[in-house]
Amino acid sequence: MSYVGTGRPAGCIFCVKPAESRDEEHLILGRGERAYVLLNLYPYNSGHLMVVPYLHTGDFASLPADVGADLLALAQRSIAALTSEYRPQGFNVGLNLGEVAGGSVSAHLHLHVVPRWGGDTNFMPVTADTKVLPETLEQTYRRLRPYFRETDGD
Repeated sequence: MSYVGTGRPAGCIFCVKPAESRDEEHLILGRGERAYVLLNLYPYNSGHLMVVPYLHTGDFASLPADVGADLLALAQRSIAALTSEYRPQGFNVGLNLGEVAGGSVSAHLHLHVVPRWGGDTNFMPVTADTKVLPETLEQTYRRLRPYFRETDGD
């Protein structure tokens, strides 16, 4: 609940957060040249993260190739980190392009990487419209951050 009540900052959250250089506070795990990785504040599962280009655009079709390459390279690195740390049985990886497709911040592309396990849905979302996670975002951050240190010079 501490995350739900905080509200959004002025401007685009995916532009504001990396510009502030407060990576741990903003749960930014790692940075590439043209994109970065951060935890989702409203995760579907533990380890749910996003890969976000620094370029502010919602138009995937016209995304420059070098930005797309960095986006995918960081997605691959994210999957390797999650596989090593969490041992999921699969992943959902994708973009929600436009509000009608589920994009809550559709003006700025972001690629979701969601680790999955057999039977990982429980009764809480169905009966109480609530998702229960076994660890806090801070715990997830501490577990995954070491996998991204060499990307951003720490």
